[in-house]
Amino acid sequence: MRIIVPSCALWLLLTGCIHVPGGIAPSTIPLTQDGYTVVAESVEGSDCLVAILGLIPVSGGNRTENAIRDAILSAPSATALINVTSDAYTAYWILWSQTCTVVRGTAVVHPPR
Repeated sequence: MRIIVPSCALWLLLTGCIHVPGGIAPSTIPLTQDGYTVVAESVEGSDCLVAILGLIPVSGGNRTENAIRDAILSAPSATALINVTSDAYTAYWILWSQTCTVVRGTAVVHPPR
């Protein structure tokens, strides 16, 4: 019991999560009012970076443009996003951490069909 309580306390101190709101934008490319057709109402894309001990990256990532590309590719024939929001989160574990950027929006095709 003497080892379990300090071990649990240490585990709680070494883990955690933070969620950071990002920004909003009307679109990912300049569009006119009627210059697009909606393909999907709600799409989401993400890009993550994993690091050992929170210091040594073992994957590339955590780039906003990759998250935007992921969101656009999730809707067939989409070429842009409108009503774009982004946020980021980081989760720390004892041996690794994960930092991700998430982009959400409405997928559109430009020029309109």
